[in-house]
Amino acid sequence: MGQQHRRTGGAAITAAAVGLMAVATGCSGGGAAADDGRSASEGAVDVVRDSADALVRAGSSKARTSMEMASGGTRVTIRGHGSYDFRRQVGRFVVVLPKDPAGDEEHRPITELMASGALYMKNRGAGVPADKWVRIDTASLSDGNLVTGGATDPLAAAELLRGVRKASYVGETAVAGVKVRHYRGTADLPSAAKSASEGQRGALGAAAKGFSKGGVPFDAYLDEQGRLRKLRQHFSVANAEVASTTLLYDFGVRVDVRLPASEDIFAGKIAEK
Repeated sequence: MGQQHRRTGGAAITAAAVGLMAVATGCSGGGAAADDGRSASEGAVDVVRDSADALVRAGSSKARTSMEMASGGTRVTIRGHGSYDFRRQVGRFVVVLPKDPAGDEEHRPITELMASGALYMKNRGAGVPADKWVRIDTASLSDGNLVTGGATDPLAAAELLRGVRKASYVGETAVAGVKVRHYRGTADLPSAAKSASEGQRGALGAAAKGFSKGGVPFDAYLDEQGRLRKLRQHFSVANAEVASTTLLYDFGVRVDVRLPASEDIFAGKIAEK
């Protein structure tokens, strides 16, 4: 993958997306809290489906993400942190890539801006000037950016749960000192895409078509307000298995996201290593 591919305007999409995954893996590519006298698993599906609405009611939060990828005997983890505004559907994250498999190269952290229908990346590297952003249309990606960017959009992850087809109540536990209820189940991507908000429908629709399997196993941890505190989802992508984990905390935090102007978006060559 030493060649350069010409990408102009929004067409920097594929090169940027594939490049990020390749760098990371070293290879190609009601919100109610269910405490109303119901039995342990009864109503679990409805509670999990409502968790995205509970996040919108909360307004915003800080988040930490991790994405573990296993492919061909290689296992790597990409970590991120930032904040997200669930009402405006925008977020700002810093994503840290692991060292190359040889262990002798450090990668600059990538700044990512998540917005309805788009992902912006800065410090993308591979021929992109340091002061420029790469813009990706998430509906053009076969995974809808559930995996490509190295950090799953928190609202997209939550809205995927709108397609839950089966869920069971596991029990009470704690996440970062907060009492939560643990639910486990499988979400259906086509169903989630149909039920998603307008801002997430395109990305989830692309994922529903792009993934070979429509079912996404998950573990969801909800607090007493029905808000997701932790969400772990498993995806099968090409020759890789991916586990994406999102931790949400500090609800109501101020989120300052300014999307790049058109002149700040890169429209040149992207080199893929």
